[in-house]
Amino acid sequence: MGKVEGIEIRNFGPLKDIVMGRTLSHQEGIPLGNLIAIIGPSGNGKSTIADVFGFIADCLDKDVETACDENNRGGYEKLISQGAVEPLSIEIYYREKSNAKPITYELKIDLDKDERPYVMEERLRQRVEKRGWPRSFLYLQNGKGYAFEGTDGGQDDEGNIDGHKVDVELTDTRHLGIVTLGAMKQYTRIEHFLSFLRSWYLCYFTPDSARMIQTAMPQPYLNRDGSNINNVAQYMYREDSKGFQKVLNDIQSKLPDIEKIEPLKLANGQMALRFKQCGFKEPFFSQKMSDGTLKLFAYYLLLHEKNPRQLVFIEEPENGLYHQYLTSLAGEMRQNVLKMANKQLFITTHSPFFVNALAPDDVWVLSKGDDGFSTIKRASDYNFVKDLAAEGVNLGDMWYSQYFG
Repeated sequence: MGKVEGIEIRNFGPLKDIVMGRTLSHQEGIPLGNLIAIIGPSGNGKSTIADVFGFIADCLDKDVETACDENNRGGYEKLISQGAVEPLSIEIYYREKSNAKPITYELKIDLDKDERPYVMEERLRQRVEKRGWPRSFLYLQNGKGYAFEGTDGGQDDEGNIDGHKVDVELTDTRHLGIVTLGAMKQYTRIEHFLSFLRSWYLCYFTPDSARMIQTAMPQPYLNRDGSNINNVAQYMYREDSKGFQKVLNDIQSKLPDIEKIEPLKLANGQMALRFKQCGFKEPFFSQKMSDGTLKLFAYYLLLHEKNPRQLVFIEEPENGLYHQYLTSLAGEMRQNVLKMANKQLFITTHSPFFVNALAPDDVWVLSKGDDGFSTIKRASDYNFVKDLAAEGVNLGDMWYSQYFG
């Protein structure tokens, strides 16, 4: 049930030096909340922040060299910030539970002697005592270092050791150490952190994918593009048919012009969804529904997951949606994550209608500095924004009127 309290990004494209929330090196920062909306003009780095999360996911599934080439990144030379002499680095500051001591994950990627990207440094550390500097329980440089078994212990920068330390040397410095060691039960904290990263859901939903007919195979979670939406319906119906009907009833009340959504079990065992649309006698299946209706349905289905993913990232949910639906969608998303301590939602958006449902602490504003690199600031840190919000002025209206951003 991890939660990211802060992230620091260095030398990742236009994100030369970005800090959001509280990190180990920025303890004065306010921890990130359950909903984080990132706004700003096109070209200022919103998609790049989303890609940082995608890059980490690709590093887990493949290796750092492949991740640098995936999704049109163009390789390390194109990914690294222009003019940077330091390596690409990412720091994640998170807690497994609200009362747990925070854990810091630090990753540095550079080019080796063969000009190929590799894991230069990887570190996990956690404070042992209530006070004092955290101790490393995983520390690898160029694939060599140490890890600590169990649920506590570590080594400080002076070499003082607490717990069971094991020397480690990886055979391939292009793979993350947390992937190798996280597969071993004795490295409990590394295993838990790896599980947390793997629970992330990066949404690339496309209506055309949602219209695809899949084989009958129940699946508990939506995949990245939403092509298994009927498989998820099949899973939810199988696990709890009455509960699933309640979910559909709740969702249909939020979809415009939809009177009813019914599950239909096909002869091959697959589940299909029938949408009864206002003004039409016969229902429609998902293949005939509009892009906007399918997108809204997928987002609301995502909010109704029984065992939710711990971190969800959605880029520009407003695309293809009528603007009047966005404030209610944002409000539903905000209420959903606020009720669930183990769920965190990151969103990028251009829409002031979406932002109208959010609070100043929810919103981060990206802009370009004089050097061409991105800077970021919480909306609540702008003058007068909190006061105006307290008086009932909508945040999106303030943004549109250029009170900030």
